[in-house]
Amino acid sequence: MILALTLAVVLGTMAGALLSARRQAKARTLTEWAVGGRKFGVLIFWFLNAGEIYTTFAVLGISGFAWAYGAPAYLALTSVSLSATIGYWLMPLIWNAGRRHGLVTQADFFAAHYRATWLGVVVGLAGIAALIVYVQIQIVALSLIVRMTLGPEVSPALSAIIAAVFMLGFVFFAGLRSAAFAAGVKDVLMVLIVIGLCASVASKVGAASMLDVYRLAQDSFPGIGRLPGLQPGAALSQVWLMTSALNVALGNWILPHLFQLCFSAGSEATIRRNAIWQPIYSLSYFFIILLGFAALLAGTQPAGGDTNAVLLQFVADRYPAWVVGIFAGTACLLALVPGSVLLLTAGSIFSRNVLLPLRPALSERATLLASRLSMIGFAAAAVYLTLGGSKSLVEIGLSAYAAIGMLAPGVYAAFLWPRANARGVFLGIVAGYCALLLPQAQELWKALLPGWEPGLIAMAVNAAVMVAACLALPERRARALVTT
Repeated sequence: MILALTLAVVLGTMAGALLSARRQAKARTLTEWAVGGRKFGVLIFWFLNAGEIYTTFAVLGISGFAWAYGAPAYLALTSVSLSATIGYWLMPLIWNAGRRHGLVTQADFFAAHYRATWLGVVVGLAGIAALIVYVQIQIVALSLIVRMTLGPEVSPALSAIIAAVFMLGFVFFAGLRSAAFAAGVKDVLMVLIVIGLCASVASKVGAASMLDVYRLAQDSFPGIGRLPGLQPGAALSQVWLMTSALNVALGNWILPHLFQLCFSAGSEATIRRNAIWQPIYSLSYFFIILLGFAALLAGTQPAGGDTNAVLLQFVADRYPAWVVGIFAGTACLLALVPGSVLLLTAGSIFSRNVLLPLRPALSERATLLASRLSMIGFAAAAVYLTLGGSKSLVEIGLSAYAAIGMLAPGVYAAFLWPRANARGVFLGIVAGYCALLLPQAQELWKALLPGWEPGLIAMAVNAAVMVAACLALPERRARALVTT
């Protein structure tokens, strides 16, 4: 029954998504395929944009983080609201630039504004690397669901490959329009399921109400509700929470798929309305964290202590098979929908900003084909990362935000500082990655700034070097893409 219901939810949504896309004009150009023809209204844009909150990172990752660490899971509550605040200002600026100049990708923006095609190639490669890490999150979660539904005899490698194949099939032919339909379905289903689970979770752990679950958790595990949480040695302090939330907020709209999503909106009003109401989504984390605490009270022990599988194991242990099947199917959508958008974005960047500068004679149809085929390689890279690591989804997510944060100074400078130039932005990116990745730098930050999110420190180094380089190496260039 579990497998049948899981397939019914996933395949039914895939069929509806493909039919929805086919009813509209078939994508014949990269612009139509990657940014939906720049026509999305409030509802569709809401589910694609604000609906990004309901991913496996949020539901499986945060619940597992609450189970393992307690209060540090509150990071989710703070980062969403901060991101929406920045997005209210930043997203319309990105949309306006894309609308006026026909931009499709984030790398387009860098190449056009800084008048440097080579910088677009550098930014494109950096963006693809960060996207692959983010795809890893979805494949890790989806492979867990595959093993739960098909049985533990399915190896981790095979389950990861199956997950990648499903993800590629989900978006390969229809582009962003299919993901838009599926995003709406998965958000509605997940809201209903989370509400249903929370409404019944008290009885599963001997509590009188949802709020009583929090009381029992605090009584049973003192310190769970305040920082640093259940594991003080993990260094998840107040400083960590503040710096991590700020790093996520500053880097959120720099993620290439969300940057590119801004181009798909039909109007500036669509974007601002979404930004106004998006913080409401953060309230859902109250229920997601509640489920993590309930799993802890219930004594849930996922195989190998895998925090990513906590909620799946809790539902499998405490609920009937039909609930498990519907939950597993919906959780599949939580991975498939954002994963397909991530792959679509990576493919668009590769064909348009890496391949096309090398082969400028490529036709629009050949570029579209290259974009689709490149997604196979990116999915394979994400599978490789999945098999080579065992981090929690939250840790992988923070790594992705740290990586993409190296492009943030270049974006903000484009709108705030007319003297920013391509050489300065590039040198800042190089310095930022050195500050983030070199072991010597990592040890230095631990000694000088204990508890700080490394990505925020590296972003600050990036910005400082960029400013210094732009002042030391000024460029005389034509009118910039963005005027301030």
